[in-house]
Amino acid sequence: MKTLITNIGILAGTTETSLLQRKGSEMKVYETHQNAWLLVEDGFFKDWGTDSPPDIIDADIINAEGGAVLPSFCDSHTHLVYADSREQEFVDKIKGLSYEEIARRGGGILNSTDRLHQMSEDELYEQSMHRIDEIIRKGTGAVEIKSGYGLRTEDELKMLRVIRRIRETSPIKVVSTFLGAHAVARGMTQKDYVELVISEMIPAVASLADFIDVFCDRGFFTPEETARILEAGAHYGLRPKIHGQELADSGGVEVAVKHHALSVDHLESMTDHDIKLLHNSDTMPTCLPGTSFFLNMPFAPARKMIDEGLGIAIASDYNPGSTPSGDMRFCVSLACIKMRLLPEEAFNAVSINSAYAMGVSDKYGSIAKGKVANFLITKPLPSLAYIPYAYTQPFIREVYLHGCRYNNIYP
Repeated sequence: MKTLITNIGILAGTTETSLLQRKGSEMKVYETHQNAWLLVEDGFFKDWGTDSPPDIIDADIINAEGGAVLPSFCDSHTHLVYADSREQEFVDKIKGLSYEEIARRGGGILNSTDRLHQMSEDELYEQSMHRIDEIIRKGTGAVEIKSGYGLRTEDELKMLRVIRRIRETSPIKVVSTFLGAHAVARGMTQKDYVELVISEMIPAVASLADFIDVFCDRGFFTPEETARILEAGAHYGLRPKIHGQELADSGGVEVAVKHHALSVDHLESMTDHDIKLLHNSDTMPTCLPGTSFFLNMPFAPARKMIDEGLGIAIASDYNPGSTPSGDMRFCVSLACIKMRLLPEEAFNAVSINSAYAMGVSDKYGSIAKGKVANFLITKPLPSLAYIPYAYTQPFIREVYLHGCRYNNIYP
């Protein structure tokens, strides 16, 4: 099957197929082409150009009507498989309670754990699929989904089976992460819970997960506990992706680099020492601006990281407690407004670099020959900077996954 998209006002995010990430000053490079065409064949990008479109026999012709074409967003950090919302905690935050105070009162992660335990696997899948539909409509074409609201072996398995089911039934690219070490289960000591994760959970879930994650932060898991869990995961072929430096200078970056984590995420409390540690590593620092916005906490020092030569990814952290949104366009706007990224840097952070942060940038994250044809067609735009500038204005006309139109978002 061949599809030719013509009359493209701005074709954006094109790269060589071999490019897997951008770092430092390279993040300002977000290639665009004016008055372009794009050819998709059998669900993959085949070719593009700016001259007259080729005469392709038997191709479906899509008229972009002067709109832009961009690669779909890649969201490398979400918790979107969860049971019900937690808006009462939102009210508690307005009243002045901190994230940690809410957790001590039985809220936070343990609240979601209790609800998930009571929910059937089918109902959990149905709720999660509504969120999948939501993020696809908002432009996301690849997503990482974590477990971590189970905290019991059977419930962690339930979450990971739901993630697998989403992967099998949705056109979006899904990778899964085991996050049993998200918090300590009720009624257990921290020592006993760490032993449960290592001795029982990891062997049970390894066949269902692509990665392993630990919440290495103040009040959660120490660097020493994190290292033990990561070493156990490595025995089963699970590469790390670490929560670190959200609430304090916790040592999360150091343990991530030491254990060759694919990404270290949050980084709101990142230090200059952490930035130095990330140089010459293959770990992608990943910023979650939606969390900083929703919790009214400092933003990760993305500008400083880029200026010092690092690449960064940006993800949504979609979850019921600290970021109940998977809107990657809003994350682009926050990156520009609050983190002082240029639009080009922000687009790279939510595409090629976020694809790298979930291990799929060889197939996703840019418009490159041979990559999977996940892309957006927008309404006509004066420039790409208009997308983060007009941050609440609908801009997507159509979404395509594997070269097929998902639906008409704004008829």
